[in-house]
Order: sequence, then C-alpha cells, then structure tokens
Amino acid sequence: MSDASRPIIEIAGLRKTYRVGFFMRPVEAVKGISFEVKEGEIVGLIGPNGSGKTTTIKVLLGLCAPTAGTAKLFGLDAGERRARENVGFLPENPYVYPYLTPREFIELCARLSSVDSSKRAKRVDEVMARTGIAWAADRRVGSLSKGMLQRTGLAAALVADPQLLVLDEPMSGLDPLGRREVRDLIFEERRLGRTVLFSSHVLGDVEALCDRVIILRKGEILVSGVINELVRRSAKLTELTLRAATDATRAAIAGSARIVRSVGDELVLEVEGDETLHEVIERAIATGARVASAVPKKDSLEDLFVRQALRSGDDVPDAQAAGPNDLA
Repeated sequence: MSDASRPIIEIAGLRKTYRVGFFMRPVEAVKGISFEVKEGEIVGLIGPNGSGKTTTIKVLLGLCAPTAGTAKLFGLDAGERRARENVGFLPENPYVYPYLTPREFIELCARLSSVDSSKRAKRVDEVMARTGIAWAADRRVGSLSKGMLQRTGLAAALVADPQLLVLDEPMSGLDPLGRREVRDLIFEERRLGRTVLFSSHVLGDVEALCDRVIILRKGEILVSGVINELVRRSAKLTELTLRAATDATRAAIAGSARIVRSVGDELVLEVEGDETLHEVIERAIATGARVASAVPKKDSLEDLFVRQALRSGDDVPDAQAAGPNDLA
C-alpha cells in the first residue's frame, strides 16, 4: 500500500447533533472530526462508550444525516445509494430473522445486493465456509449461539464481495479460536485489496490488525496515526527493581515512581521517562538501596488508550443522558 492510494473514506468537519429529552436539548455526538481511510488499509476506530464511533459509522452508511460537514465513500456523498453499493456492513448486534437458516438469510442478502443469480449459490457457500458457519447452514437461526449469529452476519457482509468492509465489534460473542479466524479473514480481505474500517473494544485485536488507529473521545479525535509510531512515541516506561530498600527509599522516590509490588526489602517500580529514571536511581542509591534491574517496558495500545481516552475525571454525561444507542 502506497501513500498514493486513493481515499475510500473521506470525512471532513463532520458534526452530528441529536435532540434529546422532553425539551429537545441539543447534544453533540460528533464534533467536527476529519479523517481519511485509503485503499487497502485496515483502520481501527476506538473510544470509550459515548465517544461517537457508532454515530460516525451511521453517517457513513447513510443511516443518519450529518448536521454539518461531509462524509464520502469512493468520492461520492455517503447519502447517495451508489456510494454504498460496494460496502459490506456488520453491525455490533446483527439482527437475523430467527425463522430463517443462515443459508437463507445470506442468500436473501445476496439477492438484495444484486449478486448475479448464476453465481449466487456458489458465493453463499464460499462465504459460509470462510466464516465457519457452513456446518450449521440449514439450522434455524433462532437456535444458534451469539457467536454463530456473528459469523452469519459476517458472511452476509461478505457475500457481495464488497470493496469496503465496515465492521462494528466483529469479534463480539466469539471464542478465542473464532476471534483468530476472523482476524485471519480480515487479513485475507486486505490481501485481496479490500479496505476495512472497524470498531472494537478488544484493543489487542485492534493492535494486531490495524495499520492505523483513530481514538475518539466525546465526539472528537483525541489521537490518530500509525499504531507502532503512536505507541513508540508515547510514554517510555521502565520497570526498575530495587533491593535493600527501606522506608527512606520509599520516601525518596515518592511521587516520581509507581510501586508495582513490594516483597520484603525488594521494590519493583514503574518509572516514566529517562530523566525521571536517572533521578529515581540516584535517590534510591543515596538511601542505601541497590539496583537489581532496569528493564524497558514496551507500551501497548491499551496503555495509550487508557492514558489518552480514560484519564481521571473523564466521563460522558451527555452520552449517558442520550442513551448508548444514540451516541455510541
């Protein structure tokens, strides 16, 4: 994938305001966000509840109109039907008619997506095999587990061979093996040239899958970029182990390091930044403590997310007032 890849998704200055309650109080779910997703990318859209993820996806899919700004798919306004012809969508909680079988439901989706009738049956079988639902293809959906419903919804999203996949919590309800299979499937779709935008609360999956990540908080983009670069330039942590530590040692390092655990005269600390690390070591040695080890700790997307999106004092009162389905 090159920087010259064309943008599949273009969002510019997007705002969405809902009216909630008896007095129709305005609540901004999305507050002027802008980003692009280029052809062949896998991009993760993450954030705490009420951050605007689902609203952004709804605008992209033409399920609600923006209050201001623009959202485009393949260069066309997202509200146009033509813009969505090459999009496959998996909602967080896919609804599948309980009296149908997975085969019948996926075939229905293929018909609605205008899949050629001569290829339809073969295509339905292919996507059922790829998503692991083939063994239950002719069982009533009402008897299936949540994980199998998720697989059925994913197969339906793939059946028309879309260029863009929009997946909202695709791993929901899946066991570890199922999550691994879906991750492999997403990688395979990218290898075939597809573009993927997905939202997930499982940050390990996001870190393993995505080229880039966009973190939303209260309807705004808090941070975005290539995951490896974001993680690398975030806080540099070191796990420092001290021995022969005393109460004087604890007093000397108070406020400069976080005590991870303490066993007898051994202290294991987490220190942020190189300068602080040197200061803590000097203070500890001055009290008679010895340095047993100093091991750099690799930051993770979860560490970055917690620091940036769930800082102390961050809450989402507007989202709570409006309801999770409206402002997710």
